[in-house]
Amino acid sequence: MPELSIRDLDLRGKRVFMRVDFNVPLNDAGAITDDTRIRASLPTIQYAVERGARLILASHLGRPKGKPNPKYTLRPAATRLAELLGKPVAFGVDCVGAQVEKEAASLQDGDVLLLENVRFHAEEEKNDPEFSRQLAALAQVYVNDAFGSAHRAHASTEGITRYLSPAAAGLLMEKELEYLSKAVENPARPYVAIVGGAKVSDKIDLLQNLLKFADSILIGGAMAYTFLKAQGVEVGLSQVEEDKLDLAKELLASAESRGVKLLLPSDHVVAEKLDKDAVAENVGTGNIPANRMGLDIGPVTRAAYAQEIARAKTIVWNGPMGVFEIEQFAQGTVAIAQAVAASSAVSIVGGGDSVAAVHKAGVEAKISHISTGGGASLEFLSGLTLPGVAALTEKK
Repeated sequence: MPELSIRDLDLRGKRVFMRVDFNVPLNDAGAITDDTRIRASLPTIQYAVERGARLILASHLGRPKGKPNPKYTLRPAATRLAELLGKPVAFGVDCVGAQVEKEAASLQDGDVLLLENVRFHAEEEKNDPEFSRQLAALAQVYVNDAFGSAHRAHASTEGITRYLSPAAAGLLMEKELEYLSKAVENPARPYVAIVGGAKVSDKIDLLQNLLKFADSILIGGAMAYTFLKAQGVEVGLSQVEEDKLDLAKELLASAESRGVKLLLPSDHVVAEKLDKDAVAENVGTGNIPANRMGLDIGPVTRAAYAQEIARAKTIVWNGPMGVFEIEQFAQGTVAIAQAVAASSAVSIVGGGDSVAAVHKAGVEAKISHISTGGGASLEFLSGLTLPGVAALTEKK
């Protein structure tokens, strides 16, 4: 990795501003329902604490629209982190200002302070220079371990590095970059990409970039019907982006000219409406009735895709194969999760629904890397520059 890592820094006695992703789900009572994101940064936090850092943690939570909202306080995250660390975690009254500066200055080696939600200030998302400078004033070193926010040029992910140096990657950020780089720089072959989800428009950059280095691209989800319609196939009531038919034709032609195998579903689970009680049936491509919509890939497609996945040495998966939230339209996505897990390839899964599918299938232990940032991993694999990564200090 060309960027500095926390491993390269002398942390003892230094106030370290560490951007983490504690954007955890809360129930109506304000209790954390899933602490995965807190656990994901635990190794970096422990690494810093053990080396005598005076640790100042910052994160956003939810969308409080630039002003304080008790519904989005990070206090529950401070409580949970203290339990996981087995030591006290102080909680800041705010993330900038005289009181917080005092709290940061009083930290001793190994102490941990979690600041209040950075998005309680509109200046965070505006990447305001003065706000960035105030955040930077709290510390002597910057560490970014929030890969899930690395695609955003916000004050705590990008602006702060203009006033605070060096800026290094945390262990989670380092791991994300290591695995995702494997997928775009000299990957082991055959390289199989699995792309699903609702819209071609959401995945244009990803598909165009994958065409440069994938050997096979397996398409699923509603976006498959835009491709099928572009080929002149009848798709009934299936979701189609009519304004993206020409683009789909261009992508299909590009795949053919580059010798990339772009596979579309050959059978489909269809129903009259998107409903858990709808009667589902299986039909072949070209045989979707006018009053039915495709909601999952069928068993023939699952088997064909699994065969392609079994050959792979590198697998990248972004997006579900069907309406994964409803049990009877989730089988295609679960089958793909099982096929990826059964493979000996380097497997990288990014995107909320794909990650949920891996957990649903109970195969997360068999995936090489599950990305903590859906949007960030999508942009990285699409060949876009992530502001939070570009802001890190390069090794000399």
